[in-house]
Amino acid sequence: MTAEATICAGCGTEVAPALFACPSCRALVHRERLDALARDAAAAEEAKDFTAASRLWREALALLPAGSRQSEVVADRVESAVKAAQRADLEALRRGDGSRLAKILGPIAVAAIVLFSELKLLFLGLTKMGTLVSMFLSLGVYWTAWGWKFALAIVAGIYVHEIGHLAAMRRRGMRPDAPMFVPGLGAFVRMRERVTPAEDATIGLAGPWWGFGVAVVALIVWLTTGARFWGAVAHTTAWITVFNLTPVWQLDGSRAFRPLSVAQRWGIAALVAIAFAATREGTLLLVALVAATRAFEKRAPRTHDWRAFAQYVALFVACAAVMRFVRVCRFWLILCNGSAHAFSRPHAGWRAPRAATRHEAERARPAAFVGQAFTRLGGRAARGGRDDI
Repeated sequence: MTAEATICAGCGTEVAPALFACPSCRALVHRERLDALARDAAAAEEAKDFTAASRLWREALALLPAGSRQSEVVADRVESAVKAAQRADLEALRRGDGSRLAKILGPIAVAAIVLFSELKLLFLGLTKMGTLVSMFLSLGVYWTAWGWKFALAIVAGIYVHEIGHLAAMRRRGMRPDAPMFVPGLGAFVRMRERVTPAEDATIGLAGPWWGFGVAVVALIVWLTTGARFWGAVAHTTAWITVFNLTPVWQLDGSRAFRPLSVAQRWGIAALVAIAFAATREGTLLLVALVAATRAFEKRAPRTHDWRAFAQYVALFVACAAVMRFVRVCRFWLILCNGSAHAFSRPHAGWRAPRAATRHEAERARPAAFVGQAFTRLGGRAARGGRDDI
């Protein structure tokens, strides 16, 4: 069933359902609804209910033509309401809302409460049947390729990534659906509301930041325990995050590029090319080439968005550093132990037998790779370049 065309109240022209303004007199089609939403949003702001105000302004934004002056004004009102709501929430946490412990601990309590409120979202998707079913289907696909342990780690990383998007949306007063997995392709969080380019970049980069957190946790576990499985998880998660930053199609990198000017896009392309020259990671070359093509877009904004630019660059550099660090440690592993078979095949790494002795276990720790390598190189030099058989 298709929507019916409306008649413009100003000039009587028939207006298609997809249009928000009359093509003849440029009058707004939903003028009455927009006036009502503006009144309700202003009343909510006076009542200090900024979350409701942001939702009402966002609903009005969805009824305005994209790129119009009215949509820019309403977008500014959405941003102001969102920031006011976030400030109000932080102020309520600082006051403690009657909690004696929060008042005593002050900023520590505020940080702990904010962190807990974000982390508890990790359990949200686990209560939704659609998320669980699609998650298990994806787990089965990755299981056949890499084994169940590595598949479980990758699915968990993707899930945390999507929760990052969900948390960013909820902070902005939006009501997103729970994550849904697409076996073999990743996952997504459905967003019903219309957002500005700056908002889209913030929400789009939130997921990769959470994914980078997973890579850091896996890296710490690897450095602490010496289990090569976690080194593979750290590298793969960082690689997935970097690939997701490619500014193409519906990837998060494309969303991050929306508010960037032509100069900023060229800057990112140049920085990524330099990172490729330094690390020789093939994925970085792909990102650099796509970023350069996006710099030729005629629809690129003329204004700069330095916040989105800084977040993109910082995230990209951090993930590339993790990938490079793991590869460097892998090199020392090869140099010290003579084989990288278990690491080069992460799905088999966890099946590799454990070190038989405590001495061998200590040698397997990444923190000892560098020292072992220099010791071996020194011994080889003393023997005139000959290796022991």
